[in-house]
Amino acid sequence: MKFLVCIAPVPDTTAKIAFTDGDTKFNTAGVTMIINPYDEWYALVRALELKEAGIASAVHLVTVGAADAEPVIRKALALGGDEAFRIDTDSNDPYYVAVEIAHFAKDGGYDLVLTGKESIDYNNGVVGGAIAELLNANYVGFATKLDISGTTATVNREIEGGEETNTSPLPLVVSCQKGMAEARIPNMRGIMAARTKPLKVVPPTQATPLTQIVRYELPPAKTGVKMFTEEQVADLVQALHTEAKVI
Repeated sequence: MKFLVCIAPVPDTTAKIAFTDGDTKFNTAGVTMIINPYDEWYALVRALELKEAGIASAVHLVTVGAADAEPVIRKALALGGDEAFRIDTDSNDPYYVAVEIAHFAKDGGYDLVLTGKESIDYNNGVVGGAIAELLNANYVGFATKLDISGTTATVNREIEGGEETNTSPLPLVVSCQKGMAEARIPNMRGIMAARTKPLKVVPPTQATPLTQIVRYELPPAKTGVKMFTEEQVADLVQALHTEAKVI
């Protein structure tokens, strides 16, 4: 079996966020890009676990991005991916990303396509489902557990008030969240091996994006906390009536 794991480069969560060009572009100057945690900790690690169990023969990685995305996908190779592909285009439109990945995957003979449940920059959470639709494959989203026996996958996912268990024949697309696997740290051997593992650049299809960014804006700055003593109950009640906001 061959597995494909989708890797999205995202800004480090400690990065200072700023915008340029009249707040129409994200300013990447001085920002470290990392593997989207849902892709790394859950989708990729579970794929590697299944390979180690003898279920998969190869784990391939794919990302949609410009050349500056290559250090990120090299880290994914260091964790244990066998081969990586970079689709040479860049977009924050989830449909566009899904089209590019689906076009790449359709002739790749992949039995399982794994994504994170969402990326931590735009939080759309729709790329996995869109890939499945474009590939005419079954899809299970927001999965917490994945096992494969023969050509059948058993996938657990959280639902309101409980857990749902699904079975599906392969091929299958699954988006992964917390509970799927435990995060790993690449070791020195993996880091050295990643330098020579194949990373192929694939031309894009030039699909038409469905959305575009009109403007970015930062959330309002946090205000200070107002403290009351036990002797100021009347002031507290007054503040709750006149100043408190329901979120």
